[in-house]
Amino acid sequence: MKKKEKGQPGYIKWRKEKYLTGTIAEFAVVIALVVLGYVQTKTKLNLLTVVAAVGCLPASKMLVEFITIAPHQSIEKDIYQEIEAKASLLKRVYDLVITSPEKVMPVDAIVISGHTVIGYASNTRRRDNMCRYLKDMLIANHHEKMTVKIFHDYKAFLSRVEGMNNIVEVGHTENGREDRAVRKLILSTCM
Repeated sequence: MKKKEKGQPGYIKWRKEKYLTGTIAEFAVVIALVVLGYVQTKTKLNLLTVVAAVGCLPASKMLVEFITIAPHQSIEKDIYQEIEAKASLLKRVYDLVITSPEKVMPVDAIVISGHTVIGYASNTRRRDNMCRYLKDMLIANHHEKMTVKIFHDYKAFLSRVEGMNNIVEVGHTENGREDRAVRKLILSTCM
């Protein structure tokens, strides 16, 4: 599968496949080293077993990354295409798994325009925590007076996206530099 960048649709799916493949490969190397060391020396106490034990650290890290991202899904293609059509003048990011010190919060899409950041999360459980975390993170990075709202209702989100896009279209105002900075900051908090 072609490599995806953070913020692109399909990123979560690509990342899951990458972590699963990497986890299997790394644990296969660890098992091969243990078996090879045992076959050669007829004992578990050998250098290859030590190397295999050390090799468990990166394999375990890869497994933890896979377990963390496994429950989350990529944005559906028709939803992505609809958002692309309605938010053509706005900065958009998709397939986010935002990680705060306390929680992992999935967001299907975020749209940025000026001092407004809105998102759509099909998982409704952590919406309030997500808004608070994103707003605090933006304030800590000198983006004051930002409005952050995460919608769980797709139609309400899409309606707001259309309104924001119309404002930019009519006003011919574009905060390109600030929007890119906010986008980059949001992507830095994601897996």
